[in-house]
Amino acid sequence: MRLLLDTHILIYTAFTPERMSASGRRKVADNANELFFSVVSLWEIGVKRALGRADFQFDPHILRGELLVREFVELPVLGEHALAVDQLPALHGDPFDRLLVCQALVEGLTILTNDELVLQYPVSALRG
Repeated sequence: MRLLLDTHILIYTAFTPERMSASGRRKVADNANELFFSVVSLWEIGVKRALGRADFQFDPHILRGELLVREFVELPVLGEHALAVDQLPALHGDPFDRLLVCQALVEGLTILTNDELVLQYPVSALRG
């Protein structure tokens, strides 16, 4: 399975895996799954860190390096992803999450998330 980890699942995977469900941890640990992280998540972490959000106080540079060492696939933002945003139903107001959903849709990925609103989109999604 090709899994795109949303930002919170990505953070949990790297720093606090105990915050994920047992099922989510198994999916991330399963070597048969190809794991993706989006540059959108790095951008979100950088923005929210700069705003002083307590749950984003770590260095996204270090996170990216660790993910690459663990052989996660880095997913860039393409024009095709950005253009898909206006086709989404207005379920979620967070632009980061909306773009992650579009990336999963365009790339044929399953998004791993605990966000109830993301789970409502017409995209392949699993609870993390």
